[in-house]
Amino acid sequence: MRRFNIQLVIRTFAHTYTFTPHSSLLMGNIGSYLAQSFPPSSKFKVEDIPDLTGWIIVVTGGNTGIGYEIIKVVLSKNAKVYMATRSRAKAIAAIAKLKTETGGKEAIFLELDLSDLTSVRHAANEFKQKEDRLHVLFNNGGVMNTPIERLTADNYDLQFGTNVIGHYVLFKQLLVPLLASVQSSEVKKARIVNMSSSAQMFIDTIHFETIKDTPERKDLGSAKLYMQSKLANVVLSNEIGRRYGPEGLVSISLNPGNIKTDLQRSTPAAFMLLFGWLFSPASFGALTPLYAGVSNASEDLNSTYLIPWARVSKMRSEASDVVLGQRLWKWLEDETKD
Repeated sequence: MRRFNIQLVIRTFAHTYTFTPHSSLLMGNIGSYLAQSFPPSSKFKVEDIPDLTGWIIVVTGGNTGIGYEIIKVVLSKNAKVYMATRSRAKAIAAIAKLKTETGGKEAIFLELDLSDLTSVRHAANEFKQKEDRLHVLFNNGGVMNTPIERLTADNYDLQFGTNVIGHYVLFKQLLVPLLASVQSSEVKKARIVNMSSSAQMFIDTIHFETIKDTPERKDLGSAKLYMQSKLANVVLSNEIGRRYGPEGLVSISLNPGNIKTDLQRSTPAAFMLLFGWLFSPASFGALTPLYAGVSNASEDLNSTYLIPWARVSKMRSEASDVVLGQRLWKWLEDETKD
């Protein structure tokens, strides 16, 4: 029975994500996927986070899910927090709820649409008009398995454009206040936390010809486009670490775990029906990014990859490939010049 169930899991995963059951990439990583789906109890607890008075933090996609839980914790630790999200109405509702849950602590709304680079630059400028320091940037917002016909305002694939390009531009626009917090000795290291996923294990590389609206993009399909964006999150995080680590910036990527949030709203129902039991509440998903962003232990984890719950893991060779990192960085620079 156990053997049958494992084979069923593999066949269903393969069918849902348009792999063949004999895909070497799938077969090689399904064990790691399942292992990360059943992590040991976390040794890191929210209570381990120090007082964050004086810290300024930006969390993208913070009005719901993991981002909401991150904001709730860092607010309770006295940080000044910007909730960077697209919907003003949803943000106001989330801020009001957080205020009751944290004993009166209030997040600040920062209007940000990651799928529109004009909006990203506007949000960064608005932040810099208010603050000249930034201690932690949580690149948490994202989309998953969106309809293939959907593109960003700048005509990129919606998933890559939102999950990767939008966050890259936001990071570059906020680099000065990030480094300023180190130069002023307010913190030993500033940090950028980049949300990836276990899905990044099931794509071979970044297919640059699929980022714009091309026949190759449609052939790759929505699920693989999501996997590609999550692999790119790790590749970009490592490249940021290589470039800015010497200046005091710690860049960490991570898999937050199988977490049930609004992110799965476009995920095939068949997948959720069979795999939904693997998913944990959003509060669990916040543990690993919180460890990366605000724990004392993460100051020395530049260019590492974390898995549930708050554990350093060996990353796949493609993710740490220096040549691929340099190529992605140059592509992003060329595409997003002001």
